[in-house]
Amino acid sequence: MFKYILISTVFVLTIALSGCSENSAQAQGQRPLQSIDVAKVLVKPVQNWHTYTTRIESPEEVALMPRVSGVINEIAFKEGDTVTEGDLLFQLDNRPFAAVVSSLEAQVMSAKAALEQAKSEAKRAIRLAERKAISTEQVESRESTLRQREAQVAALNAQLEAAMLDLEFTSIRAPINGVISRANITKGNNIIAGQSVLTSIVSNQRMYAYFDIDERTWNEAFNDVTAESKQKVVMQKVGQREFNYTGYINFIDNRINPSTGTLRVRAVFEDVDHQLRTGSFARIKVAANAITEKVIVPARAIGTDLENNFILVVDADNVLQYRLVEVGERYGKLRAITSGLTEGDVIAVNGPARVGPGMPINPNAVTIDSEGIAFTLESIDTTNLIAKY
Repeated sequence: MFKYILISTVFVLTIALSGCSENSAQAQGQRPLQSIDVAKVLVKPVQNWHTYTTRIESPEEVALMPRVSGVINEIAFKEGDTVTEGDLLFQLDNRPFAAVVSSLEAQVMSAKAALEQAKSEAKRAIRLAERKAISTEQVESRESTLRQREAQVAALNAQLEAAMLDLEFTSIRAPINGVISRANITKGNNIIAGQSVLTSIVSNQRMYAYFDIDERTWNEAFNDVTAESKQKVVMQKVGQREFNYTGYINFIDNRINPSTGTLRVRAVFEDVDHQLRTGSFARIKVAANAITEKVIVPARAIGTDLENNFILVVDADNVLQYRLVEVGERYGKLRAITSGLTEGDVIAVNGPARVGPGMPINPNAVTIDSEGIAFTLESIDTTNLIAKY
């Protein structure tokens, strides 16, 4: 009897220990679900942005050359400074030119005295001719002398005016407003009129950027654009991450280039505070006219595997699902999705960095931040040039 009781006790204890072991293993297998930031996709009206490369140009650029030859006496500017039209830049030795002016002024005075004498003799000849006291030939001779003296005075006045201009040109002044370069020729050197390049000046209050748009893109996206419509553009300098400069199209060429199939377009950037330099390389973005609604997601939510782009979508059971997508334009840190997602889809906003398809998660709902990002031309803040695109 005792033997059967002992066997029964051992059997019950074995079953109890087995149950405890199974409960312990089950408890170890139920790990807490990973918390993942998820958000509903945005749906925004957007315009496609087309990107072009360009070099910045100044509307006015002068290679400064002298109008008269001479020796430089003074350089009156600081290299690299901003100059105003009319500012003195170079002063030549003006003494030879002043001497020519003085000589011609004396010749003009002598010629005017001779002219007065010729006028007096011509009047006297006319009076004498009325009394038949002088021949007609003498009258004509004195009138001819008068006309010669008048011509001589006019010629000397013209020479004097030219000499005075040459004297004025010894003071070489800025022909435009802008930033001046270095002096190519220094004090004491002789310069030649129309040949010696003294320095250069580029205007800096506005800048141009020329770029070429292919014919197909122009007809599809910009066919209604005119110079008068002032289509907005944004520009990015080399080394910058943002498109910090806002301008507009102010010139469209009158024909397609048959060699390249492109149309030359010019954008202008006003009041640039000397931040743009002529010759700089830059990128320009122009928004297409058509506005369409697109799904918008954070760029970091998009994963890649070989040739495909995908996003992890959260299903009704809080399980991540693999979804192939086609990617469109970038808008700051956000990206348009042209296919693969629809309004109402919930996605893992940080992408597949720590999670993968088929994984159950603990969703942490967040909102996709689109504040300050321009999706259309109308949303560009032209009062603040530091905008995000």
